[in-house]
Amino acid sequence: MNECRVEGAIYKRDDGLVIIDPEKCTGCKLCVDTCPYGAIYFNETLNLAQKCTGCAHLLDDGWAEPRCVDACPTGALKFGEASDLKDLIEDADPFRPDLDLQTNVHYIHLPRKFVAGTLYDPVEKEVVIGAKCTLADTTSGEIFEAETDRFGDFWFRGLKDARDFSLKIEKDGKTKNIEGIRTDKDMNLGDIPLD
Repeated sequence: MNECRVEGAIYKRDDGLVIIDPEKCTGCKLCVDTCPYGAIYFNETLNLAQKCTGCAHLLDDGWAEPRCVDACPTGALKFGEASDLKDLIEDADPFRPDLDLQTNVHYIHLPRKFVAGTLYDPVEKEVVIGAKCTLADTTSGEIFEAETDRFGDFWFRGLKDARDFSLKIEKDGKTKNIEGIRTDKDMNLGDIPLD
């Protein structure tokens, strides 16, 4: 990975905050292009790479937390030592899990992707109720199960992003297999005939 050409232009403080020194930044934009988090932007007017400082200046003046955390009216933002927040982190998703980085930013209750559809019998022209639906992650082998409801609908909620799945649907000796389902986005498979 390319890095800034000036020693110390970007550094990590003892408290973990990453800072861009505006006095040392040369405007080369390498950090903008290579930041795995997409957190650095380029200020054309000032010819500087910039990012959130985590309110380092306020923390240095004795504040317990950055301004965004202090001002959040719902308490949705938390700031502190990972050891003090471990109960929250256990149930959280790391920022950019696809990069497998040692991140200090975690999210709780992120909306997840879903796979859904409606099963019907093309001969009877009726929805199929009570069909067994098995969604399998083709990489990890993890299995999710659902059953079609009284409207013939099935839902697999809470799926992690960008995974590949196969779906097997079974009812009264009939089987339907659907391959190549990818959860880059929510996936409604629409009306599915069970022949």
